[in-house]
Amino acid sequence: MGRLNRRSPDALIFLILFVFLASLTSAWKRDEFRSCRQTPFCKRARGRAPNSLPSFSVADVSLSDGAVSARLVPAPALRQVTDDDPSAADGDDASSRSLLLRLSVYRGGILRLEIDEDPSSAPTTKRRFRLPDVLLPDLDDRRLWLSRLSSDGASATSFYLADGFEGVLRHDPFQIVVRRAGSGGEPVLSLNSHGLFDFEQLRAKKDDENWEENFRSHTDSRPHGPQSISFDVSFHGADFVYGIPEHASTSLSLRPTRGPGVDESEPYRLFNLDVFEYLHDSPFGIYGSIPFMLSHGTRLTSGFFWLNAAEMQIDVLAPGWDDPAAPNAGRVDTFWMSEAGVVDAFFFVGPGPKDVLRQYASVTGTQAMPQEFAVAYHQCRWNYRDEEDVAAVDAGFDEHDIPYDVLWLDIEHADGKRYFTWDRVLFPNPEEMQKKLAAKGRHMVTIVDPHIKRDDSFYLHKEATEKGYYVKDASGKDFDGWCWPGSSSYPDMLNPEIREWWAEKFSLKEYVGSTPSLYIWNDMNEPSVFNGPEVTMPRDAIHMGGVEHRELHNAYGYYFHMATSNGLLKRGNGKDRPFVLSRAIFAGSQRYGAIWTGDNSADWDHLRVSVPMILNLGLAGMSFSGADVGGFFGNPENDLLVRWYQLGAYYPFFRAHAHHDTKRREPWLFGEQNTALMREAIHTRYSLLPYYYTLFREAAVTGIPVMRPLWLEFPSDKETYDNGEAFLVGSSLLVHGIYEKDQKSASIYLPAGASWYNLRNGVKFDGGVSHKLAVSEDSIPSFQRAGTIIPRKDRFRRSSTQMVNDPYTLVIALNGSLAAEGELYIDDGKSYDFEQGAYIHRRFIFADRKLTSIDIRPSNVGDKKFSTDCTVERIILLGLPSGAKKAVVEPGNHETNIELGPLTLRRASPPVALTIRKPNVCVVDDWCLRIL
Repeated sequence: MGRLNRRSPDALIFLILFVFLASLTSAWKRDEFRSCRQTPFCKRARGRAPNSLPSFSVADVSLSDGAVSARLVPAPALRQVTDDDPSAADGDDASSRSLLLRLSVYRGGILRLEIDEDPSSAPTTKRRFRLPDVLLPDLDDRRLWLSRLSSDGASATSFYLADGFEGVLRHDPFQIVVRRAGSGGEPVLSLNSHGLFDFEQLRAKKDDENWEENFRSHTDSRPHGPQSISFDVSFHGADFVYGIPEHASTSLSLRPTRGPGVDESEPYRLFNLDVFEYLHDSPFGIYGSIPFMLSHGTRLTSGFFWLNAAEMQIDVLAPGWDDPAAPNAGRVDTFWMSEAGVVDAFFFVGPGPKDVLRQYASVTGTQAMPQEFAVAYHQCRWNYRDEEDVAAVDAGFDEHDIPYDVLWLDIEHADGKRYFTWDRVLFPNPEEMQKKLAAKGRHMVTIVDPHIKRDDSFYLHKEATEKGYYVKDASGKDFDGWCWPGSSSYPDMLNPEIREWWAEKFSLKEYVGSTPSLYIWNDMNEPSVFNGPEVTMPRDAIHMGGVEHRELHNAYGYYFHMATSNGLLKRGNGKDRPFVLSRAIFAGSQRYGAIWTGDNSADWDHLRVSVPMILNLGLAGMSFSGADVGGFFGNPENDLLVRWYQLGAYYPFFRAHAHHDTKRREPWLFGEQNTALMREAIHTRYSLLPYYYTLFREAAVTGIPVMRPLWLEFPSDKETYDNGEAFLVGSSLLVHGIYEKDQKSASIYLPAGASWYNLRNGVKFDGGVSHKLAVSEDSIPSFQRAGTIIPRKDRFRRSSTQMVNDPYTLVIALNGSLAAEGELYIDDGKSYDFEQGAYIHRRFIFADRKLTSIDIRPSNVGDKKFSTDCTVERIILLGLPSGAKKAVVEPGNHETNIELGPLTLRRASPPVALTIRKPNVCVVDDWCLRIL
């Protein structure tokens, strides 16, 4: 836990805390966390059979402000009374009140459904919470104005949605259907097809009622009673569903949790929690929650997003769950349950996979464009002890010829866990320390968590207390919970004023000892509360406006991430792109930085699950994500650590990190042979930085992730649909991990519709079949897709910032038509000038034995310019028939010879590809290189 001998009060606190944590979190304990059966709203909802609830019918349908408005009128029958459902008591008028419904249509094929209580008939002043500041602020500008409705007698109302699609509101019973337009149109998505819609309305408490809920030693006062919502959603034409991170799973797709042939398991839980040593394969919720699911089949892809930050439980239902005699082939049914909030749901019609991702991104935003250094390698540990340790680690990378860009400091760097401070005994000269790193083009990251030490001498706590900026407990006092500093309180990040106050703390004046090369890590922001129920904040804690924590729990970390990112933005006067890593996430977190998969373990199972975890995060918008290389807990054996570096080098976020109880893990501590293998893996990442940076630009513009499941690029190839062991980096690189000790061979499926070149030796493989390949210790299987061009930089420096002026290599993998294409995006790597047009964007096209470079930067992006003197120093051609002798560059008719040259980074590799050396063409220019 750190030093216990410098300050006796701190030593006592940490001794007590250490004993407490040892008993609480020596390993993952199921009984520390609630199951569905221990969660009344989940138990109630999950116990209902299809069409067993009193139904709602639609009344008073009209067009209002260009949207469909209606009332949902409940059937007169009351819900069955149970011990778990006191709201169903006889005479309760909540079950007889109507609800308000609104349907809106947005450009691009998006339908929005909103259902809330009617405030005019509510018997209480409490209003249901609607989550602010998550949807893009310009969303309403993209709403389509509906001018007419089509009616099918009194049974349904339909309206235009997008080209080839329409929305249908069925009246009795209430149902929403998105389908292909026309009579008898094929359904795409539907809600309440199985009559499981339920909406527990707020009501006045009766004198003899007890609304409290107990779990272990904790009591939730639940002052507003039951207020859950549940409904079924069906994905038609689907083979699998994906998304709803964050969970650890060996499966890429979401496996059924209920139904015939399924061992009854827990639903997928979305409830942000600090789970110590989480299981490698479980539907249990961990650090983040993104309630976005997408489906895929051979004919279409669709998506569904529920904007709700309360606890959510989601069942994926096996075929035949509703009728074993007639299994629902070609459809995936799901059941969504939430403790509170409103229905604010979005249907995305696709029809292609990338269409769905763009539609979701148009609602919640795209990945923030990172600084280029952040895409490189990061070195972290809990904790680097002092300035001497930092200097030694930094020097070790140089001594062993291993590049890195960022060194991280964990909680021990601060004065007694008081964030925004430094332990001046261990870090007496923090600015000088950062400047020494910056002189080599390197950066530092320090940790800033949401818990503020309750110490009257700590300026931050004193200021927050005086301003009333803390979350309150159920009695109205500042909430006091335990975390790393001991007794702690938490800023109410729902409040925009408090977020602005927090942002100011990152100024160089306020964060004394910081410099412009220092960036931030937000950990523990679920929020983690060691002595709280399920190691988090009580649900009846109070935020701004009387909002209960239960209503926004999953978004607390999102708001904290937002405030920190805005703080770094302010620090740089809006010119410096922030880098902030967060552990807790929600929909929209992609707009504020990177995330990682939390406290994994140093074992082969956790290496394996890192891939489906990162892929599902990317599908849900979080493109900038990765897993701790080597595993946070435990000491990895040498071959596991090497394999993890070889895989982690392809993660979008590439960071090594370890617990303070583990042995030191710097790459040069495992013998020269292993050091060489890890060095090579890191060199691979640095070589591919131009390609990764170009992909991050695509993610920032379109929402398409950097790291992709195979089916995203090969949507008609069924063999790819549930492949979680291989992945694509962009559309051009395929990587397959090695997940077993002493593995000598691997069966690797290469998708149909393309040929593939082994990235190490240039050997060409056919797609559409599995290949059993020998596995060597020096690399993991990786392939370049035929028909693509990948830009690289092959000169290795100390850091990415020192590679800025280095020349490029283009690796051209030709398809059967001897053609290929690729792109290269370049900007200054740090500022927002690219938003005013200051960037280079080139497309390279190889056809008819000519390589052409063209400018694809739009003419209307802004007046700022960006230029570089960088050239192309090497062109590697895979698949070009023999006989080529030279190349001519036009204009200028500059000639250059063609020779055999190495494809890979390994110095010992034999010459396997045709290479054009020193064409010396500038990347900013239009040119054509002709093969003769």
